[in-house]
Amino acid sequence: MADVTVTSPPQGGQKMSLTMQIIIAMGLGIVVGVAFDTLDSAFIDTHIVAGFFDMIGDMFLNALNMLVVPLVFFSLITGVAGIGDVRVLGRVGTKSFGLYIFTTGLAITVALVLATLIGPGQGFDMTGIDTTGVAAAEAPSVWATFADVIPRNPVAAFANGAMLQVIFYTVVLGVAVLMLGDRSKPFLAACDYMNDVMMKIVDLVMRVAPYGVFALIAKTFAEQGLGLFIPVIAYVLTLVGALFVHLFITLPGLLRLLSGLNPLTFMAKMRPAQIFAFSTASSNATIPVTYQCVTERMGVEKGVASFCIPFGATINMDGTAIMQGVATVFLANVYGIDLGIGGYVTVIGMAVLASIGTAGVPGVGLVMLTMVLTQVGLPIEGIAIILGVDRLMDMIRTAVNITGDAVVTTIIAKGEGKFDQRVFDDPNAGIVTGDDVVLPGAQTA
Repeated sequence: MADVTVTSPPQGGQKMSLTMQIIIAMGLGIVVGVAFDTLDSAFIDTHIVAGFFDMIGDMFLNALNMLVVPLVFFSLITGVAGIGDVRVLGRVGTKSFGLYIFTTGLAITVALVLATLIGPGQGFDMTGIDTTGVAAAEAPSVWATFADVIPRNPVAAFANGAMLQVIFYTVVLGVAVLMLGDRSKPFLAACDYMNDVMMKIVDLVMRVAPYGVFALIAKTFAEQGLGLFIPVIAYVLTLVGALFVHLFITLPGLLRLLSGLNPLTFMAKMRPAQIFAFSTASSNATIPVTYQCVTERMGVEKGVASFCIPFGATINMDGTAIMQGVATVFLANVYGIDLGIGGYVTVIGMAVLASIGTAGVPGVGLVMLTMVLTQVGLPIEGIAIILGVDRLMDMIRTAVNITGDAVVTTIIAKGEGKFDQRVFDDPNAGIVTGDDVVLPGAQTA
């Protein structure tokens, strides 16, 4: 089975990588979206933006989310079997949980420090801001969060896409399969086959990714435009700055410190997944692409990646935690409320806790933010101030989220000896033409 890129043959026989196709689609989406926003046509807004673009974007996201649960299940089963030792699996699980919680706490600390130094929101003019209609979400207790990891009904967990419960049940099943020894070989062979089938479906869905990305980006900019940034420019710049500090300094530094690997090589090989995460704004939808980047391009063994990547997409939300930190400081300044040290500690704790039990889907950051604001006594109506720019900010922070997943996965694989240094050092590993995500089983025309 050959590993090649999904390409379409442009003129002259040259093959354009999927990543380049997505980049072009994003650029065209921005241009078309801004143009439609400028035209301000009722027909375009109703039938093209809210109609055709919305349909294509939703179909694409639905197709990606359709893959998540079965892909996680079959890849995790084969991954647990590939690790082969329950003790090693326990170490991987413990290390990944600890590192994910650490990076999330580190991310929001960076955000709070930077936001406190810059002070966005001071002197903000509330005139014309509609702050009605924002509902608070109830913050779960730490005990309830951990208790809910175990599903009462595994079928319901799979049907509802409750990823923590799906992961827990699948790991327990995988351990039981290992304990049965040779009797499990037919079952594992079937799971391995189904894993290949799911990756083939990923191949099929990814072939239409540029069209889905174009529709999502065009719809976003057509509905929101660029003018929404002006009233909250200080918030946007502070948030983007904090995200970039974590993405380009904190996470690469952690990778270098704990694994000794070259951060520049890592970031270059993560670019396809980051671009895809930016365009979809969904950590869950990006799982197949992140998985392939860390296995085919980084050299992480599939057993470790099968566990760590979906686990991270569920509980590791560095970018979302940064948003909560910056938004909390911004709104505290807007309303003239001094949070104090106790308030900052509460924000850190709530952000870490909320990230554990919240799904990696678009817009979930605002739900988590209502929990944080409620705990520190800030008016949740203030979310309306930043609501307009959240979709675009969500795209950036999702790219940060999945980068954190890949960093932790790579660190753990290196420490466990489940890492191929030759693959990591090879700039062409996992690709045939261009700089792209490798889709196993895909064949060029």
